[in-house]
Amino acid sequence: MFNRIGRVLASAALLATCAMGTAQAEEKVINFGIMSTESSQNLKTIWQPFLDDMSKKTGLKVNATFASDYAGLIQGMRFNKVDVAWLGNKAAMEAVDRSNGEIFAQTSAANGAAGYWSLLIVRKDSPINSVEDMLKNAKTLTFGNGDPNSTSGYLVPGYYVFAKNHVDASTAFKRTLNSSHEVNALSVAKGQLDVATFNTESWDRLAVTQPDKVEQLKVIWKSPLIPADPMVWSKALSDENKAKIREFFASYGDTDEEKTVLKNMQLGKFLKSSDDQLLPIRQLELFKQRTEVAASTTLNAQEKETRLKEIDAGLSKLQQRITELNQKTATSTAG
Repeated sequence: MFNRIGRVLASAALLATCAMGTAQAEEKVINFGIMSTESSQNLKTIWQPFLDDMSKKTGLKVNATFASDYAGLIQGMRFNKVDVAWLGNKAAMEAVDRSNGEIFAQTSAANGAAGYWSLLIVRKDSPINSVEDMLKNAKTLTFGNGDPNSTSGYLVPGYYVFAKNHVDASTAFKRTLNSSHEVNALSVAKGQLDVATFNTESWDRLAVTQPDKVEQLKVIWKSPLIPADPMVWSKALSDENKAKIREFFASYGDTDEEKTVLKNMQLGKFLKSSDDQLLPIRQLELFKQRTEVAASTTLNAQEKETRLKEIDAGLSKLQQRITELNQKTATSTAG
């Protein structure tokens, strides 16, 4: 009997060892999620040298996973199909809140800018020259909105252009479509859309890949500065692999060859970051919700008061954290 128990325990130990070995082998492959803001082939050409360097320096096989929308990357991380992803701030917020994601680094612009800007664009020959013109003529216009999980394509213009003007972008226009930055810009250039959301990073990229199309566009609105995009990993990654990946991002761009790779990606060196990067984006999301609730005609007075109190409590909590971080920064600078 004891021999039989011993054999069972030995078998269990062997199975556990095999399972651990399989898990470790699987984690030697990192699926790197990239949003297809332009054609996947263009992005593959731009990103592959970086991913090859990442594989070489970390000892991990890095596979590119392209998604046509942010939801695909967020869901991919939730179900352990995406391990690391380059996301916009709003999409990163969703990944952190719903998909076990965590911010560990932040991109920087090749020109040293601390972020980028959301834009509204029209064709250069359009009579629309301002937000006021656009809203006044909305019922005659076809509008290209961004991916609902996009910061610059949806959240930022959704607050500054529409919520603050008490306008619902989904019903204000003759027709509203949601698409990627590149599709929106090219559709405006071709005359298929009258006005669309875009951003300065995508504008600079399109100026390189399709300069003739950029020549046909003009900007009618530019947002306040948006923090640069975060890099997000799944918390499910092992501490060992997180350390390898963090070190790679922290040091990448030190050599001339690496600087060239980043230049082709229109990026500067990566910066250290954390989930606190999302604080101003969370504020913006709540400000947008507050504006919408305050203007609501479907909520009764009690419902409106309750919802506004909840939003204000959330805003207060965010401001406390921002104040705390600012004090820490001031103390460390003074020290």
